[in-house]
Amino acid sequence: MARRKMSSKYSSAFRFRVALAAMRGDKTVAELCQEFSLVPSQIYAWKKELEERGAEVFETKSPESAHKVEVEKLHSAIGKLKVENDFLEKALASSR
Repeated sequence: MARRKMSSKYSSAFRFRVALAAMRGDKTVAELCQEFSLVPSQIYAWKKELEERGAEVFETKSPESAHKVEVEKLHSAIGKLKVENDFLEKALASSR
């Protein structure tokens, strides 16, 4: 029987808060399970994900800079298409 992947019903802020609480170690996983109404495996999974991918937050390339690069590429493509369009319009006008 194929397993169906469930959509996430928890926000990223909630998952981060739970994983951070688990990493602090102030409370046991059992206490966190009661507090947040979760199963231990979910808390361990979120904690592991935070440990593995937490460094991505401090990477030098921010989403804003990636967005700027994408905008520059699109502007370049628009400029190229504008030049081609102008050329074709002149060619069409001269052939009439």
